[in-house]
Amino acid sequence: MKNRFLTFVLCAGFVLHGCGESLVDSRYILEMPGLPPAWEALLGDPYWRIEWLNGEGRKKTATVRGNDGVAISLPATWTSAVSAAPFWPERGIGPGVFRPAGAIFPFDVSGKSLVLSWRGGVDANLYWEFIAAYGKAGKESVRLPWNFNWPRFRRLFDDPTLNAEVRADPWLADWGGIAAKIVQSGFDKRRLVPEARTALEIPVGPGPWIGTSPFAAPLLFEAVPVFPVRPTADTWVSAEGVLRCNTKTWILLP
Repeated sequence: MKNRFLTFVLCAGFVLHGCGESLVDSRYILEMPGLPPAWEALLGDPYWRIEWLNGEGRKKTATVRGNDGVAISLPATWTSAVSAAPFWPERGIGPGVFRPAGAIFPFDVSGKSLVLSWRGGVDANLYWEFIAAYGKAGKESVRLPWNFNWPRFRRLFDDPTLNAEVRADPWLADWGGIAAKIVQSGFDKRRLVPEARTALEIPVGPGPWIGTSPFAAPLLFEAVPVFPVRPTADTWVSAEGVLRCNTKTWILLP
């Protein structure tokens, strides 16, 4: 399935190039966003794990620190995503724990720069989830990330009829499940709702505890801390350590 998908990616334009011809790559400097103040105060400058697709439709990765003119080549003839996940190895926090920043090419191009944002990280994540959902579906579909109406999708978050919690923090939604449904039957904004969570008392310090979403305010407790949890593990960080918890268990790593 993987090889079949990559062949489809390479042939999908595609419209402008015959299959077998090399795509024209353009080089862009990545502009990283500033960290949320609570992340910066507690964790300091991060490393970034950058992911993007090259002109052959293969995912590329790079690890950098800071924002000193990192440049990548992107295929010039089709829409693609770039994500940058912050991580702090000295704190035991690896890539994929904290939510990424990101961009959708070419919509986030400014001159020869590609401007990454925290809101764009949601878009880039949905792009990757699209690819995963397509592979699991086992069939070709016109519902693919380069065909998706990204400008219209972004405007949804200014729509007062969209679920208020998801508007405030898009990472509350189950984007993997949403992508799978889009591939199967198309997009429906009514699916943009928070993933179900329950409350769990955990005997740790009062915090503040920062979450992995750049949109979420830190939690500060006056009594026994009660965290929102789900079956998939979530991570919270304070001066006390790194807390990982789900609906069944929790662990605090100093």
